[in-house]
Amino acid sequence: MTRTATRPPWPTPRSARWGSGLVLWCYVAQHLGNHASGLVSLDLANTLRGGVSALWHSLPGTALLYGAALTHVVLACAAVWQRRRLRMPWVEALRLALGLCVPLLLVGHFVGTRWAFETMGAAPSYEHMARALARPENLVPQMLLLVMAWTHGCLGLHMALRMRPGWQRWQPVLLTGAVLLPVLAALGLLSMARELASHLQAWPTPPSGRTAQAAADASRLTDWLRWGWAAALLALLASRWAWHTWRQQRGGGGHITLHYPDRAVQVPRGFTVLEASRAQGIAHLSLCGGRARCSTCRVRVDGPAVHLPAPGPDERATLLRVQAPPGVRLACQLRPQGDLRVTPLFQPSQALPSARLGEERQVAILFVDLRRWSGIAERQWPFDLAWMLDQYFGQVGAAVQDSGGMANQFIGDSVMAIFGLDTDLATACQQAVQAAVLIEQRMDAWSKTLDAQFGLALDFGMGLHAGRVALGRVGYEDTTTFTAVGEVVNTASRLQDHSKVVGARLVMSLQAARLAGVADVLGAPEQVQVRGRSVPLQVLHVKQPSRLWGKSLKAAEPRASA
Repeated sequence: MTRTATRPPWPTPRSARWGSGLVLWCYVAQHLGNHASGLVSLDLANTLRGGVSALWHSLPGTALLYGAALTHVVLACAAVWQRRRLRMPWVEALRLALGLCVPLLLVGHFVGTRWAFETMGAAPSYEHMARALARPENLVPQMLLLVMAWTHGCLGLHMALRMRPGWQRWQPVLLTGAVLLPVLAALGLLSMARELASHLQAWPTPPSGRTAQAAADASRLTDWLRWGWAAALLALLASRWAWHTWRQQRGGGGHITLHYPDRAVQVPRGFTVLEASRAQGIAHLSLCGGRARCSTCRVRVDGPAVHLPAPGPDERATLLRVQAPPGVRLACQLRPQGDLRVTPLFQPSQALPSARLGEERQVAILFVDLRRWSGIAERQWPFDLAWMLDQYFGQVGAAVQDSGGMANQFIGDSVMAIFGLDTDLATACQQAVQAAVLIEQRMDAWSKTLDAQFGLALDFGMGLHAGRVALGRVGYEDTTTFTAVGEVVNTASRLQDHSKVVGARLVMSLQAARLAGVADVLGAPEQVQVRGRSVPLQVLHVKQPSRLWGKSLKAAEPRASA
């Protein structure tokens, strides 16, 4: 059975939340950068502020900004309403709390800037803001607003993107920038205040007359908006509690039983499986905060179809992306309507949570296997066999390392190598082909020595494929190994087995050959049915990989000889 998913013509809640949040994050980032420019000069900050204000005060900018703010708030309230329990990891709780508290501080900034501009035509410059922020009672709320809004946005980005290879690779730099920007913004505001103070003998006296009345009106509006937002939050939480309580009492809810591998729990109908796990204290991995992004919470379910509501568009898209088989659902989205058996597919590690989890990445996988080793093992002494394997692993491992890859598994007489841990996929495939060339050259030279010493002739076969895998440490307790997991690894291993059938030293997928730039010199591909794959795969046979040297690997040759 093949999953099919079609995107609806309208934005899904996940895409709407992502898009609106990104707009608000850019808005905050621009303002922080504008404040930070005050470290250079007040004139520069005022110049940049003119451009920022022109962007967001225009009709399209206003519609985009306030539309994004309204969308984000509504979706946040809807997410709170849908939750049956507020129990969640502390990172999710912090992000949610910051997001709900930001409007309490934001209304003061809104009234003092945008409202004043629209009602009185006042466009406060940095001179006005710096004077106001020179007083602690104004500086503290402004700094809190900047830090809270920025932290909320950065946490949202991190939780959405932390499984992406690019995000993980640049995370130290991004974290440094995320910490420095609000600090520089605060220093910029203080620098502008000092610059103004050096030019003024005394701060202006408080406004009087009509201006004083406008200031009083602004203060009163700020209080009303803050109390209104606080009341709205309390009303949301109270109505949410009352609604779910009423449903339970009227029989609209009831309880269902979820059978986990080690226990069975009863939870109210309407809970997601992830909420059920958290409510019952069952460890359940979820990296994106229940947004149907990361798929790490997915579970295998078993039960009547009537107990399984159909997946929504966000869940369908994620399941399709990870090629989940039938019977697998996202725990953060599935709200069972009856008893089910659920098995989490990812177990969080208590000792090494981040290291064990790893990342998804596009890599090239090369498998190398000795031929006729079983017959040799029957004739030679164990110490001779151990010495031969050590020499064999040394030859292959050095060739892989010289080509830019990592030989990470040595099992029996097989070696698995990964390419692309720090390069793009095309370069990874070129490195893997170069490694195959070097392995053949060095194995042939070593085999001559082995034949002279033991009268043995060794041969080998290789399989190469490329694509997306999960990288991380697997194993039990302290005995773990860094490896790659996924369909690509299985296919590369099967291609190595297929090299025995066709009598070639290297069998590579057409995709890997094209990325490496050698497909045009290897003739017509063959279509084979690889065990473990639902569709046939086009492959190319290379009887002597050394013949590829110089045809597309000239750029890599100096590194191989280094």
